[in-house]
Amino acid sequence: MKLKLFIALAALAAVITSCNDSKSYNEYLEDEEKAVNSFLANQRVVLTIPADTVFECGEDAPYYRLDKEGNVYMQVINPGDRINNRAEDNQSIYFRYGRISILNYAQGLDETPTGNYDDVSYNSFRYNNYSLQSSIQYGYGIQMPLAYLGIDCEVNLLVKSQYGFYDEMSYVVPYLYHIKYYKPKV
Repeated sequence: MKLKLFIALAALAAVITSCNDSKSYNEYLEDEEKAVNSFLANQRVVLTIPADTVFECGEDAPYYRLDKEGNVYMQVINPGDRINNRAEDNQSIYFRYGRISILNYAQGLDETPTGNYDDVSYNSFRYNNYSLQSSIQYGYGIQMPLAYLGIDCEVNLLVKSQYGFYDEMSYVVPYLYHIKYYKPKV
């Protein structure tokens, strides 16, 4: 009797676990890592920031790793005025962006960028002030280029989910952004 009960419970457990097709968070992170590596495999990648912070620029420039963990990579299209137009702490910065999902890109899907390129308004944050919801909502990655470049810069930015938009972190989707930064017009 105990053997029949054990077999029945084992069969029930097998049925229950086989019906669960959802992925674990670690599996999503693995998918994200594979997609990012697939994208970067087709790019020139520099793992350190130049000591003089003078980056190669243009559409053929390499992607620079901005953090030790490899959560953010930046390709500098236009460095802006690095001398006279640097962001200061708590300064209001406006930006326009378009982005595509690196997961979709890795699967060969052609995606139309989403963002605010065609919008007459700008998104904004307070540089290095993560105590404000208006700044933290875009995540840490969006602000990172301004530590090295002028406010009037233009970059392509690969951002893994944990450094991306705050309300999208749990989706574990890395994005490739094309971003232009601006000072507010006074």
